[in-house]
Amino acid sequence: MKRAIFPGSFDPLTLGHYDIITRGVKVFDEIIIAIGINSDKKYMFSLEERLQFIKDTFKDEPKVKVTTYSGLTVDFCIKMDVEFILRGLRNPADFEFEKAIAQTNRKLSEIETVFLLTSSKTSFISSSIVRDVIRHNGDYTLLVPDSVRVKKAP
Repeated sequence: MKRAIFPGSFDPLTLGHYDIITRGVKVFDEIIIAIGINSDKKYMFSLEERLQFIKDTFKDEPKVKVTTYSGLTVDFCIKMDVEFILRGLRNPADFEFEKAIAQTNRKLSEIETVFLLTSSKTSFISSSIVRDVIRHNGDYTLLVPDSVRVKKAP
């Protein structure tokens, strides 16, 4: 069984994430969406809200699971007996950043990173852009799955 972890903060889940996950389930038998817990980071949405966004969005996709973790992603992969990390690439800057992480992860373990290019219709979307639109009372609904659309700016 080919299993992948798709790690991130998902603050919030975006249509870019959704695109990578729905395309990833065609490549992998199971994708574990792993919400990283970083106590030093200030999130717009609580961990419980982020978990619920993902659970609601993928409730009809049995190949998608969601969980949380802390520490190194490769250690979590080993703990979960997962051989692949799934990542999305939007632009050249993402590639350089993600390449360095992937090479470090490969040095630390046998975990392979698989990159999917985002679709052109979602390549401009990032969680930080969505948070900024929400903070300024803009129409963020075009950027997120329906499960996130019910939320208001904190």
